[in-house]
Amino acid sequence: MENWRKSSYSGPGDGNECVEIANTSTHVSVRDSKTPTQATLTFPTPAFTLFLGALKSGRSNGLLLDS
Repeated sequence: MENWRKSSYSGPGDGNECVEIANTSTHVSVRDSKTPTQATLTFPTPAFTLFLGALKSGRSNGLLLDS
């Protein structure tokens, strides 16, 4: 069983519009906190770490960050 936690960026108040994350040594799972029984996205830990690094630095490094 995965240990889910809400994003620290969910903010004060209801905090209903955020994601939850669960991680192990091999993968990171992400889900919508409003519908936790629906779809979950799972990524290999190195890929998710690279993605977060790109977001934090403001560089996409070829990642599609815009719609």
